Amino acid sequence: MSARGNAVAVTSPLPGPGLIRALNGLRPEVFFTAATEVEETFRPRAARSRTYRYWEAQPLGPLAEYRRVARMLVGDVDVRSFGRDIPPDIPMRRTVRRFEVARSGPGLRLEFEAQSFVWGMVRKLVAATREVVAGRLSRDDLRGAVAGERRLTLPIAEPEPLVLWNVEYDRPWTFRADQLAERQVEYFRAERRAAQAREALLTGLTEPPFPTHEASIARGKRSTTGSG
Repeated sequence: MSARGNAVAVTSPLPGPGLIRALNGLRPEVFFTAATEVEETFRPRAARSRTYRYWEAQPLGPLAEYRRVARMLVGDVDVRSFGRDIPPDIPMRRTVRRFEVARSGPGLRLEFEAQSFVWGMVRKLVAATREVVAGRLSRDDLRGAVAGERRLTLPIAEPEPLVLWNVEYDRPWTFRADQLAERQVEYFRAERRAAQAREALLTGLTEPPFPTHEASIARGKRSTTGSG
């Protein structure tokens, strides 16, 4: 999983703008966009809401079906079927405020919002959605799990397409960064170039025409070609 929006509490004598500049000099792949003063008892986990995005590169069904399942997972959810390492005999609930599905290129973007999630919850919700769309899980069974009337054994979706997109608090950000440092911009440019090269390579390996390999064996002589 990656994070576009997150929060961390630090103790520093630097004022807000100076602190942001100092933090942005630590590592190019980690960037800070805003800061505000908080009391020592402030806990970053005590957020008002969290938003996760999950990219479904190869949907298992039409957009309308994904949206029908998404509506079933909004509201009060017993998460014993949708989390990891949760005691089975004690109901545990979370309120999913929003689960929206939209087109994103050739795939879909699944966006979840709640005040808090249990460990693995978003990936389990994605897996449950897939199971229903693919016809491997009935809607009645999913409704029963959401209500806490039954337990489901669900797979868990892959972590790579999951991004913690935003975290909101009940206080405004006082100081904001004007722009990323040049070393950060160049890092992300390099990452994008690498991703484009990887995409081109994988496309060439998985779409026809496939590379051909020839091997021949003759008496007393062996020749092979084809190792990449």
